[in-house]
Amino acid sequence: MKIKEVVEALERFAPLPLQEDYDNAGLQIGLTETEASGVLVCLDITEDVILEAERCGCNLIVAHHPLLFRGVKCLADHNLVERCVRKAVVQNIAIYAAHTNLDNAQGGVNFEMAERLGLVETRFLQQGATSADGTEQGSGLIGILPQEENPLIFLQRVKETFGVACLNYSKGPERPVKRVALCGGAGEFLLEKAIAAGADVFLTGEMGYHRYFGHEKELWIGVLGHYQSERFTIDLLLRLLKDTCPELRICKSDTNTNPIHYL
Repeated sequence: MKIKEVVEALERFAPLPLQEDYDNAGLQIGLTETEASGVLVCLDITEDVILEAERCGCNLIVAHHPLLFRGVKCLADHNLVERCVRKAVVQNIAIYAAHTNLDNAQGGVNFEMAERLGLVETRFLQQGATSADGTEQGSGLIGILPQEENPLIFLQRVKETFGVACLNYSKGPERPVKRVALCGGAGEFLLEKAIAAGADVFLTGEMGYHRYFGHEKELWIGVLGHYQSERFTIDLLLRLLKDTCPELRICKSDTNTNPIHYL
């Protein structure tokens, strides 16, 4: 199976036109006519991840976060991106990123989060344009818990489910949680959408300090950390590739790429 066939399978699920204007999803490094020896799926590209792919005999890495996000003007060893590009090229390892196109796809990153929390009747928090084949796409997600939960008990469950060392939150109304809005990664731009949709809680990976203020009568806010909110994207990519490329060896990265540590 050629690398281009793996790319085609990924892009049928999460077409590149779904990515945000600022993004750089898609093929980052490599030749797509090359036969794929195996695929390593991960969240971020680091030197350790490239070494892991080499050990596993995988000549394609599929990541969520793009390695090449801004322009690269030199290929030396001044920073992580330069070192990773050089190492991948030398080892003949192709790199592909499914980023905001995977966030915005039907069944994408936010649906994975929602499923882990048991949400039902899910829909996009911010609806995007419907594709030519009638498939919906959009940003964020809102859904319903099968049973109401106490807000603090719910947030504790979120913390345990996503392996959060320290969950930041701001208090909201003293009412049970039923409607949950969420967006993996940097999702604070959807806070007003969550309020307008009547969410009891809004969950995301990152939020600026001042955005926590003034919502105590509207909803609770829970901030997991960027890595934690998207950690199960690896499992989503793993399932997708196993379903669409069953003859290909797919490996799940064991490398923890979270750059943030907690005392």
